[in-house]
Amino acid sequence: MKNKLIAPFLLLHLFLFIPCTLPENRAEELSHTEKEAMDKAIDDYSQAIRQNPNDAEAYLNRGNAYADKGDFDKAIADFTQAIKIDPDFANAYYSRGVTYAEMEDFGKAIDDYSQAIRLDPDDAWAYNNRGIAYAEMGDLDKAMDDYNQAIRLDPDDAWIYLNRGITYADTGDLDKAIDDFTQAIKIDPAFARAYLNRGIAYAYKGDLDKAIADFTQAIRTAPNYAEAYIIRGIAYFEMEDLDKAIDDYNQAIKIDPDDAWAYLNRGIAHADMGDLDKAIADLTRAIRINPNDTWAYLIRGIMHADTGDFDKAIADWEKVLQLDPNNIEAKQNIQKAQQYRQE
Repeated sequence: MKNKLIAPFLLLHLFLFIPCTLPENRAEELSHTEKEAMDKAIDDYSQAIRQNPNDAEAYLNRGNAYADKGDFDKAIADFTQAIKIDPDFANAYYSRGVTYAEMEDFGKAIDDYSQAIRLDPDDAWAYNNRGIAYAEMGDLDKAMDDYNQAIRLDPDDAWIYLNRGITYADTGDLDKAIDDFTQAIKIDPAFARAYLNRGIAYAYKGDLDKAIADFTQAIRTAPNYAEAYIIRGIAYFEMEDLDKAIDDYNQAIKIDPDDAWAYLNRGIAHADMGDLDKAIADLTRAIRINPNDTWAYLIRGIMHADTGDFDKAIADWEKVLQLDPNNIEAKQNIQKAQQYRQE
């Protein structure tokens, strides 16, 4: 008997708005040359601290260098020492808040941004980043208030419009989201992330042609933007143009061979084309990169079931339940697979 997919799989998780939580230089991975320069900077700041242990600015700068390297514990220690030396040092609170946000401790980040704002009420980026932290904690009203204030302070900052647009999208107001993304693009016509997010908003509104046009513009302005290729690939998938979808996933993987999301989506496309061997291989690669991705196990289990290998399917869904004990799809799939296996 030919097995049907045991559970319907909806691609609800695949269109995601891409926020900006930090200035772009902090968000990007450092090159080897940049890391060497950062190590040299840390040595220089350490020498300055040895010469003057009460130099709050040196602690701030060394903390920022540690944060850029991803050594958040040392960064927090330096920012805290800078604040101990100078309790009114707004930049130290701000930088510590940024680092707490990187560590996903948004409550502490909000506390530090609030201190920075108290000391420097005209700091638009302190409001912007506090808004992001509120949004991450689900308080969209406070996030919106902070973005509005940030825009009043700096109406020409494209990043702030981007982040407010994302919050509008999260509240379901896609038209206002598109207006903000468009304003960000007007300020910075080469702003790839704004094109990407406007395209996602168009996709949610069902206008895939406009969505693909924006994704293409994002790629044109940032040719190595792997996320843009993946999301354009998803749009092509939704339009049932599977060849173009796979081409985009291939390009994303070429740019970033360790992008689990690209393998997951390419695997779904291969499955839709009927090539379950390639699909399972892609899902296996996605799991190897991100072994805690419940979606990847859930989907691979469906593919195993479609080949008739219910033992492997059940093993994948049991792994889903290890990671997410309340996953209804996995529980239902196991029950159905056991029934099929007995037939």
